[in-house]
Amino acid sequence: MLVLWVIAAAALMGSSLVFPSPTSNDASIPGTDAQRAHDLMKEGFGSGYATGGTVQLLVYSAGGPLIDDARKRAVEQSMDRLREMPHVEQVETPFRRGGISSNLQIGLITVRMQGHDTSKLAQTTQALSKAADPARAAGLEVVPADSSTPADKEIKTGPSEIIGVICALLVLVFAFGTLVAAVIPIFAAMISVASGLGVIGLLGWVVDMPKQAGIMATMIGLGVGIDYALFLLSRHRRLLADGVPVVESVRRTVASSGGAVVFAGGTVIIALSALLLAGFPLLATLGWVTGISVVAAVLTSVTLVPALLGVLGHRVNALKVPFLRGSGSSGTGWAGLGVWVARRPWRVLLASALVLGALAAPALALKLGSLDEGYGTQGSESRRAYELMATGFGPGSNGPLIVVAELPSKVADAKDPIVDNLAREVADVDGVAHVSEPKVNTSGRSVLLQVVTDYAPSDDRAAEVVRDVRAIALPGVQVHVGGKVAGLTDAGDRMAERTPLVIGVVVLLSALLLLLAFRAPVVAIKAAVMNLVSLGAAFGALAMVFSIGLGSGLVGMDPPVSSSFVQTVFFSVPIESYVPLMLFAVLFGLSMDYEVFLLTAVRQAYLRHGDNGRAVAEGLGSTGRVITSAALIMVAVFVAFIAYPDPMVKTFGVGLAVAIAVDATIIRGFLVPATMVLLGRLNWWCPRWLDRILPNLSVEGHEEEEPVPARPERVKAGV
Repeated sequence: MLVLWVIAAAALMGSSLVFPSPTSNDASIPGTDAQRAHDLMKEGFGSGYATGGTVQLLVYSAGGPLIDDARKRAVEQSMDRLREMPHVEQVETPFRRGGISSNLQIGLITVRMQGHDTSKLAQTTQALSKAADPARAAGLEVVPADSSTPADKEIKTGPSEIIGVICALLVLVFAFGTLVAAVIPIFAAMISVASGLGVIGLLGWVVDMPKQAGIMATMIGLGVGIDYALFLLSRHRRLLADGVPVVESVRRTVASSGGAVVFAGGTVIIALSALLLAGFPLLATLGWVTGISVVAAVLTSVTLVPALLGVLGHRVNALKVPFLRGSGSSGTGWAGLGVWVARRPWRVLLASALVLGALAAPALALKLGSLDEGYGTQGSESRRAYELMATGFGPGSNGPLIVVAELPSKVADAKDPIVDNLAREVADVDGVAHVSEPKVNTSGRSVLLQVVTDYAPSDDRAAEVVRDVRAIALPGVQVHVGGKVAGLTDAGDRMAERTPLVIGVVVLLSALLLLLAFRAPVVAIKAAVMNLVSLGAAFGALAMVFSIGLGSGLVGMDPPVSSSFVQTVFFSVPIESYVPLMLFAVLFGLSMDYEVFLLTAVRQAYLRHGDNGRAVAEGLGSTGRVITSAALIMVAVFVAFIAYPDPMVKTFGVGLAVAIAVDATIIRGFLVPATMVLLGRLNWWCPRWLDRILPNLSVEGHEEEEPVPARPERVKAGV
């Protein structure tokens, strides 16, 4: 088994590296107005108006006007070289109306492409930028503007994963006290991540794969892969310490903790799969792609880890680290905490609720919006281009609206009265700064206008302009608005529309899975509620850091250049509209992991003696240390990704780290035990009719000890 996994991981990862699949920059949302505008742009306006068909180069002269003879000649030489580049259909000079700033120092060269590979927009842009070297030789600054969609953002992995793995290894060394035991979860996780990434890379040949897929799969796969192996290894070492033979210990470990891993992984996969209902193809793809990494983690945990344990035998405890005791047996500290909570459940419940309420309260201020390059890394080309564009042509020039109107009858040219009337109506909309000359398509049935607003793409008022333009009413004319701002506006509206459905499906299916696992309706409903509580704390943290701005500078977000010191540390950053839904799915699944492991231990203790309060204390005592170690590992992995420059990755890192930390401490250490003590026998109550129709499944597997219930009715059949 060990050899098969190593060969499979090497073959899959190697194949994806040797035959790298194309990535898709299609962030469209079928059925939206922005998508209709995009489709109309392809009909007779020329390929340069389609998404990815235009590249813009900003030229800046710090020493004087661009129209000086020497500088103008250098710009024109660059344009001549651009016209010779492959797939270039048209090059528009900056020395035109709307192409040069009022101070004559910033110019915009627009290059329209045809027949190029839109999946390689970044490479094409860099090649065109290189062709403008004559302007650079004359002392001018030439920077390519960023016209990419969210799926265009290429996220390269490396340092964050290394930092996360090192932090996880340190936690494992302190948890186990031996180097061999600490390396096992790391090795298993690396094999699962390599296998998952290999499968994802190869699938890119048959399905559209966004460039964020790899980072999301690595981020989640690394965390759950280490955690699942950790739970199995902890169980195995306890059994060895009790004198159980190696092979029998492995069998019992997989039968009990292995079953919990399968159910825990199932909840994560269910939550991620529900993103298919969001109506946003990019989000749906990220969901099931991340699910592949979770499947790989589950498979390696229940096959590769047992193989490693069998090969190592008692050498699993080899290479002990001096001065570290490790966790060979259950920790008395967590058991003591369980007893303490069981004696004062109401006070613990009230205190926990107050703390969690305070953590979740800032979520009311959560600001959703679109991130533009104004929040990019200082010194990057995209950030510099954004600043030059805003300075020279206004903030709205970084996200122009593409207005495409379907006309009631064929028109000869742009001078037709109906076209002229449309242009005036658009120009009269509040917030519109400039409207380009109308362009009629070859059929004469559609007209296109490029509209620059007074607001930056991330400004909420830009979305209001989109809605106002769409509301223009002319007899027989259907007005559609596309472009980056319109697309993100439609994405936000679609997310708001579908969020209740996704949340309902995730909560319902996860509760159903827990019901099948434990045959206890109250436990299943309570677990779903507890996970929603931890989500509240996560969104509260996101609001504090990004929406309120309490430390957004400290997580590496770069403020505007003109900001004061206070604004550098505290400044508001909008959160992409699809991020909360993705975070919900991931966090709900991960939080359910710890719930499953804790409930499994409590259930096993309850089946042995039938005392609910004692079972809660014993369950917390036997799982507290391992759950805390697992949470520390996952938090370390997620915090490491906060250092990544991409704002979306930072958002996920903060939200995931806070949610897991709160879930493993306040919720699993205090709130869940307190509620289980108060519920008493209701925890494991199941109506007879429901007990008869539920399939005979058990998350705990077959227990090695016969249960000794206090009364027969306390224990249901099928466990």
